[in-house]
Amino acid sequence: MNEKQDTVAAKSDARYLLSELLDAKVLFSDKKIGRLSDLVIVETGTFPVVKYLVVRRPFGDPSLLIPWEQVKSLEPGRVVIGIDDPKKYERDPAEDAILLRDHILDKKVLDTEDAEVEVVYDIRLVERNGRLFVTEVDTSKAARLRRFGFGPLARLFPGDTETTEDSIISWKYVQPLPTHISSFKGNVKLTVLKETLADIHPVDLADIIEELDHDQRLAVFSSLETDQASDTLEEIEPNVQRDIIASLDIGKVVPLINIMTPGQAADVLSVIPHEDAAEILAALSPDNARKVRAIMEKQEEKVIHYTTQKILKFLPDTTVEYVQNDFPGHARGKDVVMYIYVVDNNDRLLGVVDLKELLRADDKALLSAIMTENVIALNVENTLKEASQEFERYSFRAMPVTDDDNRLIGVIPYRDVMNLTHHFLE
Repeated sequence: MNEKQDTVAAKSDARYLLSELLDAKVLFSDKKIGRLSDLVIVETGTFPVVKYLVVRRPFGDPSLLIPWEQVKSLEPGRVVIGIDDPKKYERDPAEDAILLRDHILDKKVLDTEDAEVEVVYDIRLVERNGRLFVTEVDTSKAARLRRFGFGPLARLFPGDTETTEDSIISWKYVQPLPTHISSFKGNVKLTVLKETLADIHPVDLADIIEELDHDQRLAVFSSLETDQASDTLEEIEPNVQRDIIASLDIGKVVPLINIMTPGQAADVLSVIPHEDAAEILAALSPDNARKVRAIMEKQEEKVIHYTTQKILKFLPDTTVEYVQNDFPGHARGKDVVMYIYVVDNNDRLLGVVDLKELLRADDKALLSAIMTENVIALNVENTLKEASQEFERYSFRAMPVTDDDNRLIGVIPYRDVMNLTHHFLE
């Protein structure tokens, strides 16, 4: 093949990122029958080839194993298959099958001396001559953002998340995988996760911890910093919350609960035995214990018990540049970071700036110039039910709570009203 022919062939290749294909809708006869859960590969040469698609179906229906040859079209978010009857393909991958999502993602890349180098956050594929090949693993910052659901951030801050040559490793440098490879779920080695725990979003970390056995849960959870452990505990399923709290010394549990918002703390304590909850409440700071107890016992259903003061709050003459330049520092330890609240010297609420607007604004602009002045706020006397109605109406992610003089008392997060197990009764 001459140079011109090689160029034409290269242009005809379709290139994909595994992160963009996973969870795509799978269509059969123009109807959605499930979502792409994983890809099964076979190592036939320098580059593995995709042999099957694993399709996860709703309502508890068995998964489908679709041969690659039955794929009519493949694109991010959408896969069309050309089978005659889905029932013929109802089966799970073979025990010795290698799955890209389950077996390769989040694994460490080792050098020739078995030293840990990076973590695989994404996988690159190329469709050529009717076959789909795995060509490279991606360990870049951009891939890490995509892996944990922050893909748009990679586009907002391209300078910090560029994919470099060092972060792309060709599959030909990856040693052949074992025939009976262990699944990521249920068989996590701590060396795989230890150095990346701090970079994993609490929601994703909660999913991982829920899949582990008891000893592994405690080992992973105990290695977290207090703030991350507290945020992760909020996201974990109630039965796993009980398992973790029951296994920890109260001296380790109290700091986790104490830094939660009252609503989140009440949600966690409501799933553990009454005696344990009472012991933890007695060890909390008096003010926090009073608020949490009021929520749990339903003595008062005022939004004031759900507010947090851990928010981003600035004077109106603050510049956008000042907030942006050290946003991680400003946001550290805060419960609400998606809104910036603008107040005067007496804490009277003047306006609010959405984080997206802050990122788009000119560096030299003042917050007073970009803030929304007509702020929809709750009053300290509003009930939890009234707050839920406001959240449903406006779809805010958090709402400020003010007193009769429009002073900002705190902010109530959406999840503390709408996602808790101890909802008020009608």
